[in-house]
Amino acid sequence: MPTVAEQLRTAREARGLSIPEVADITKLKGDHVRALEEGNYDYFAAPVYIRGFTRTLAKLLKMNEAALIEQLNLELAGTENFKAPPKLTGQANGPVDKILFFLSRLPWRIILPILIVALLAATGIWAIRRNAIQKQEDPLHDLGPGLYQGPKKSPGQTLPLPGGPGQKK
Repeated sequence: MPTVAEQLRTAREARGLSIPEVADITKLKGDHVRALEEGNYDYFAAPVYIRGFTRTLAKLLKMNEAALIEQLNLELAGTENFKAPPKLTGQANGPVDKILFFLSRLPWRIILPILIVALLAATGIWAIRRNAIQKQEDPLHDLGPGLYQGPKKSPGQTLPLPGGPGQKK
């Protein structure tokens, strides 16, 4: 039985279409059409593109899509790159991925306002307690013992004492 690539090429040539004409009609790149007709599946990044482009060409060339896709799946299963489904991520899920996935599933429209109210309440309680503790403390407890030193007196800059000489009583 001919391969999918051979069937596509034969059907295109039977309709009298060139690769640029097929590319123009289907809006596919000419390189993609050429790669499909050569059976060069490694040109594509994922098997979903191969299947989609093959289906598009089969519609244009009026071929049996279901049979062609079934044979394509058998051919892809025999290739090294496309025999298994592609990994969607490069690494296995670690604990951070699991935590972030769990957090992404939470109803944040409900949880976020509750968290904000709780944070504001906790801040208010802390401020009230801190204020009560400060009221009970002696405001001068941080001051060490010291000696009062008044301003230095210089001659001629003192005021007379009341009831002193030369004042009326």
